[in-house]
Amino acid sequence: MNKKAVAILVATLILTLAFSVAPQQPTKIPRIGYLGFGSPSANPARIEAFRQGMRELGYVEGKNIFIEWRSAEGNADRLPSLAAELVRLKVDVIVTNGPYSTRAAKAATVTIPIVMMRVGDPVGDGIVANLARPGGNITGLSSVAPELSGKRLELLKEIVPKLSRVAVLGSSTNPNTAGSLREVELAAGALKVKLQYLDVLSPKDIETAFRAASKERADAVLWLVSGSVYSAYRTQVAELAVKSRLPAIYDRRSSVEAGGLMSYGVHLPELDRRAATYVDKILKGGEARGPSR
Repeated sequence: MNKKAVAILVATLILTLAFSVAPQQPTKIPRIGYLGFGSPSANPARIEAFRQGMRELGYVEGKNIFIEWRSAEGNADRLPSLAAELVRLKVDVIVTNGPYSTRAAKAATVTIPIVMMRVGDPVGDGIVANLARPGGNITGLSSVAPELSGKRLELLKEIVPKLSRVAVLGSSTNPNTAGSLREVELAAGALKVKLQYLDVLSPKDIETAFRAASKERADAVLWLVSGSVYSAYRTQVAELAVKSRLPAIYDRRSSVEAGGLMSYGVHLPELDRRAATYVDKILKGGEARGPSR
């Protein structure tokens, strides 16, 4: 072997040895920011559904994924600072669980992807331009389904054949109420049912609304009030309906679990579970499509 070949061989061995002992760069573990409005203890099924979705995709919290949990505990004024904190932590994705937290995240960043879990009407709330092409850095799932409200009235008619007057409890400050109410009015016209609209602007109005429904001799109640602020009052609403001897229908299964008569609507925990697929696509560098339901 000539001297030149020996020199090349030695150099190759040195380079090979250098690469073999060089420290491996640690793999970056993705970090998710979870921004919630209501208290986690008020609806733990939501968080568990999201965690389940992540586990199904192979993510183990603390091992190959970190989640920064932040909750405003029902105080909307805290959301901007919590959103800003997640931005400072440089999380890879921000997951939001409703319109209030989504708006706060949107105001805090235009670069970090935001996955909304279930905003009732993201277009009406001014969160996205439209469902097909939301624009900006927001994607996720929407639970908007005003057409189901008319079906709820039809179901009430089936269980109360002599139904002639229904108290509709909604909230005029919620942008989703108007669309749902239009569907109820269309169904009421076809069923020849009169509606009594009662505005529930805060939890303290719930008992007053049920008293008004009883006073006007309503035959049943259709509950249109939504939002995490009312989650803690599901049992109270169910008890008031029983006390008032008024059959009531709700949009969420959790209301039935709290003692309500029946519900008809989107299975919300499923939306929370499916939100994990959007997070997964973003972390893998894929394109998450516009909001779906």
